[in-house]
Amino acid sequence: MRRTSFANSDCTLAGSLEIIGEWWTMLIIREALTGYRRFEDFRERLGIARNILTRRLRHLEANGILERVQYQDRPPRYEYVLTQKGKELGIALMALAQWGNKWKTAGDTPAPIRFNSAETGAPLEVRIIDTATDQPIYYKSVVVTPPDGITRHPGKDSE
Repeated sequence: MRRTSFANSDCTLAGSLEIIGEWWTMLIIREALTGYRRFEDFRERLGIARNILTRRLRHLEANGILERVQYQDRPPRYEYVLTQKGKELGIALMALAQWGNKWKTAGDTPAPIRFNSAETGAPLEVRIIDTATDQPIYYKSVVVTPPDGITRHPGKDSE
């Protein structure tokens, strides 16, 4: 079965999924966010086939998520460095991990991913903030306006 492309979608979520929707992508980004940069490190840590890793890295490079940087001349060797665009995917990765930690999506005994402040060591949490008040907003207060322009309030009847 062939996957539908969202490359020409007018929805930013669909367009984002076109770039990061394949599961290896977020795992590669997870490894890059934790400091891994080299092909062999990605391959060994993820247990991913070379051809799949090569395709994923090229895709991330083509979409401005990773930048391939030469670190050795003889023989030429490269590493993959997160761009600013790639680093900002860390927030999405944190939100997904937070959801997985809460709902224990990794099986009976998941090893949760923890995010802590470099300054204080305190646990970090992804939240939606109302930019007018700087206060957290919860699902029941969210109004969504998709590309069709029709505003919907999906959480108004939920707890």
